[in-house]
Amino acid sequence: MASITGLTRDGQVWTPKFATSINMDSCIGCGRCFKACSKGVLVLDEVEIGDLEKSFMKVAYPGRCIGCGACGRTCPKNCFTFEEIEL
Repeated sequence: MASITGLTRDGQVWTPKFATSINMDSCIGCGRCFKACSKGVLVLDEVEIGDLEKSFMKVAYPGRCIGCGACGRTCPKNCFTFEEIEL
């Protein structure tokens, strides 16, 4: 099947990859990805594990993602999963 593709300003073909999930076990909740995303795709979530609370980022609004990949490039733990969208 065909994927969504576009062109860069200099005419090169570009296939966006959209953020679908974040590995909460690897995520340290630093918020770098949150600051990099201009579309409001991510939110900080918390979960209690015994007596401890762990903060991690979550893809809360995947429909807002434009596939730029800025979130994944800023992630120090490489927590993101990206996928192309097929037509």
